Amino acid sequence: MKFKAFLTENGVSLLEKRFLPALDKLGKICHLYLTRDHAFFLHNLLNGDGIQSVAQFRKEALFDDYRISSQNEDRIAFAVDLSLLHRALRSSVSICTEFGTGSGTGPTPNRLQIKLVKKLPANSTQPMPFLTFETKGFKSAVIQDVPISKPLSRSHLLELQTALDSAQDLPRTLVQAPDLNQLQSFVDRMKHVGDLLSVSIAKCGDLHVQISTTLITLGAEFRKLLVVGDQAEAPAEDRNVSAQTRSSRALLRGDAQSVQVSVKHFAKSLCYHLAKPDCAFYGIAPQGACLTVIFQFFIPGSRQMDKSISLHCRLPVLDPGSS
Repeated sequence: MKFKAFLTENGVSLLEKRFLPALDKLGKICHLYLTRDHAFFLHNLLNGDGIQSVAQFRKEALFDDYRISSQNEDRIAFAVDLSLLHRALRSSVSICTEFGTGSGTGPTPNRLQIKLVKKLPANSTQPMPFLTFETKGFKSAVIQDVPISKPLSRSHLLELQTALDSAQDLPRTLVQAPDLNQLQSFVDRMKHVGDLLSVSIAKCGDLHVQISTTLITLGAEFRKLLVVGDQAEAPAEDRNVSAQTRSSRALLRGDAQSVQVSVKHFAKSLCYHLAKPDCAFYGIAPQGACLTVIFQFFIPGSRQMDKSISLHCRLPVLDPGSS
């Protein structure tokens, strides 16, 4: 199997400044899954523990001169340590910039090549796989090797693809999240109250989050948010009642869903603000299977969605709640 490509300037910026810092907060190890047309960073898709996360890029968003071949329909997947990957990329970029040569003003970054290689590590008799960054400096080539797992077998690759396909299912109702920093400060206060967070999402655009213990109940309601998918009008008599009553009535009418998730998981999902999404949506899967958070990115300078990038995560449900 072979993989070789050059990272574009946009690809370097996306990974180094935005996505790798965000992904690393979610979990140190993830699968990098490469196909003919896409690159995926996948967390926890092959096990049921923790937040499942899918970051997907069209190859043009990150690379040019992209070449991949394998006996598994030109698909390659392996586990990688994100902090090591980020460190190697950052180091390669600084070398590129330092030794780049250009005419006129300032240095021009050299092209940064990334490829899959097998090497014999020191004090070892077995060749090991690495993801290698290579940049040609002023007088020499500089190579940064990132150790990776053995690429997945055909059966495990099929298992990963099946898990990825099922993780792409969208909830029937999505509400646009309020400002992520606002949510973050609220969740930071909640962390000290308890471990379980109730999340209710109504088809009229209400998002209700609440944490309860025997001594205290702390909650927040965000109303009339943008709704995508199945929608419903809130009855007039619900306008002047408490948030809890409004949420309970919507659940009884079948116009809302509610689940319980870990406060820690919810807080972790908010770390994706580091990837600088333009907006986020929350939804609950059918039968309350999970809480889904979808992040959207716009084409710079516009309000049009950038379809070359997608990012979402699914939080495991601790109590299926009600719908």
